[in-house]
Amino acid sequence: MPEKRTIARARKDKREGKAPSTQTGEFVREEMEHIREGKHGARSTKQAIAIGLSKARRAGVKLPPPTKGRASTQMRSKARRDYAKGQGGTWKRPSTKRSHATLKALRREGHGAASHRALSRQARSSAHRRSAAQRSAAAKRAARTRAKSNQH
Repeated sequence: MPEKRTIARARKDKREGKAPSTQTGEFVREEMEHIREGKHGARSTKQAIAIGLSKARRAGVKLPPPTKGRASTQMRSKARRDYAKGQGGTWKRPSTKRSHATLKALRREGHGAASHRALSRQARSSAHRRSAAQRSAAAKRAARTRAKSNQH
């Protein structure tokens, strides 16, 4: 369950007209904080980010699941399920045994996944997969929303 302040930050981003991926960033940040605090670990930075994305979708952020070819079939079906749940699906109390087992497994993992070095490496590898034009377009979009949020 995401913290109230994380949901509040994401809602603020939405009000300011920021992209769903920016709203999702708040949930990923929360996940990284949890790993740094020692609440649990993660096998890799990618896993930590995936947990944040899942939380965001379940919290109602309009972040559509990845398209075919962008992620594994298993990952896509899980993302679809999370998205449906967040967009007003039926709510059912999560299984206590399953929740405890997940947390227990995560506690056994290391804490290096949220280090500045690991995050930097992940960001660089993600950026390298995009073209210069895509990176430039993203920066221009960010600049537009930044200008909007600074007009108080």
